[in-house]
Amino acid sequence: MAVPGGGVKEDSFNVLDLAEYTKNRPWWRKVFTPSSGSSAEKYNVATQLVIGGVTGWCTGFIFQKVGKLAATAVGGGFFLLQIANHTGYIKVDWKLVEQDVNKAKQQLKFHRSGNKMSPEVKSRVDEVIIFLKKNVILTGGFAGGFLLGMAS
Repeated sequence: MAVPGGGVKEDSFNVLDLAEYTKNRPWWRKVFTPSSGSSAEKYNVATQLVIGGVTGWCTGFIFQKVGKLAATAVGGGFFLLQIANHTGYIKVDWKLVEQDVNKAKQQLKFHRSGNKMSPEVKSRVDEVIIFLKKNVILTGGFAGGFLLGMAS
């Protein structure tokens, strides 16, 4: 661009090196950005199955271990409460327990009869369904890996 006085004006631009920019970003930002699209558009079928299978197996394995620990803790707690009740350390008012259980049943029947989800829950469910439809192969690999992880 010509400038009065015979000189040339240079516009200053910031140059963004995309290779360096992507190297500095975490991998999960590259994969899960809102504009990233479905994994079917980015990875081949084998890669999707492997990624889904490995993450599913890890999730299933951890779920199995944590589930066993939680079941042991809850069962042990009930066992200790029964021993304490039987030996006389605690007294349980069973009529009050029965009233509370019946009240809880009534509340569950009331909520189940309405069968309405809140708008927040419905929007999240819709998002999950859209994700599952876009990434069927990845989801299938995850489900298979999850079942294998639960079995191991």
